[in-house]
Amino acid sequence: MNRSYKWFLIAMLSCAFFFHQADRALFGILTIPIQNDLHLTDVQIGWINTTLSWTLAAMTVVAGFLGDRFSRKWIITLSLIAWSLMTVCMGFIGGFAGALFFRSIATGVGESFYAPSAYALIAVHHKETRSVALSIHQAALYVGLMVSGLVVAWMLGLLGTWRNVFIAFGAAGCVLGIIFIWALKDVSRRDAETQNDSHDLRASAPPRENSSLSDGLRAYFCNPSALCATAGFVAIVFVNNAYLFWAPKFAAEKFAVTVGDAGKGVMLWHHLFAFAAILAGGILTDHFVKKMPRFRLGFQAAALLFGAPMLLWIGLAPSFAALLVAASTYGVFRGFFEVNTHASLFDVVAPAHRSTAVGLLNMIAFFFGGLSGVAMGALSQRWGVRGFEIGFGIMATAYALGAALMAFSFFFTFNKNRIVE
Repeated sequence: MNRSYKWFLIAMLSCAFFFHQADRALFGILTIPIQNDLHLTDVQIGWINTTLSWTLAAMTVVAGFLGDRFSRKWIITLSLIAWSLMTVCMGFIGGFAGALFFRSIATGVGESFYAPSAYALIAVHHKETRSVALSIHQAALYVGLMVSGLVVAWMLGLLGTWRNVFIAFGAAGCVLGIIFIWALKDVSRRDAETQNDSHDLRASAPPRENSSLSDGLRAYFCNPSALCATAGFVAIVFVNNAYLFWAPKFAAEKFAVTVGDAGKGVMLWHHLFAFAAILAGGILTDHFVKKMPRFRLGFQAAALLFGAPMLLWIGLAPSFAALLVAASTYGVFRGFFEVNTHASLFDVVAPAHRSTAVGLLNMIAFFFGGLSGVAMGALSQRWGVRGFEIGFGIMATAYALGAALMAFSFFFTFNKNRIVE
């Protein structure tokens, strides 16, 4: 296979990840008009968000297991088309039951199959350039989240209602999925044997008769470094879910700004700084990890540690401008962590089990991280803006705990579990 394809692959998957994350952001930005139209409470909104995370948790481990055995091209392509169709269906719902099914369950099932196969396929094609490749792909997440507020504000003015925004956005994702049918390629075993990085490429060629589910489970659960990396990711997902779904409403209610201004502010600036950090972090990591294999891990632990006080600042900010400064700074540390999320896991998990490992990582992170959605909704419904402020304090604590567990891996387990490629 042409070696230039590995960068074409990153471009294609980045487009898919843009839709993956922008689609996820739609609901949070449009929470207020959706609530007003469907007469939903904050607790009901919280359950929609938490059920989405739990659906991802339940299905992503299945997706990871299948990604180590079947065509990653078709798993990724069908995943993109499926979640996009469910986004279109969101435009026709009539109440809480419809939102819970199409937003949380149906969309969650579709989205869950993307990440395990996508990250494992990237790792196959990128070895020396792994952090840079993953950082470019991850940057698409921030582009999607960063521009989502601007896009939604523009589409609301153009299309009139939140329903039409979901329909138009889902239709665009379906078009991209159809393009993937011809543009995306798997690596066959025959092609793998002709490449210099044949061991890694064979790891992408399904099926694997010699790799069982029990092997994948042992490679993950009997690996303390993988579990510590998971703890840090749980903290990230716990905070990201709450921020994505509730920060626009928190800003709008606390500082009396419009839904559009709140969405543009908390999404644009936070994700713009995270975008810059993740690109810089990828280059920085690939440079230093050659001399210090534990650099990724230490970099992530430090990002969580310094990100914690920024979350406190968001909750206690005295003005909208101060909130945006805090959110932007928190975005920098978030970006520094997320550039290495999967690269750190791949440092301690063998190639044959990486889709399974990503599935298990996401399952645990989305199950526990998903609790923040309903927790924040309950706090808001009981104490209003003060409840949101308490929630950001809880999020800061989650960051501090994640930093402590990743530091444990840095000092005590990483060298023993490290995979040398």
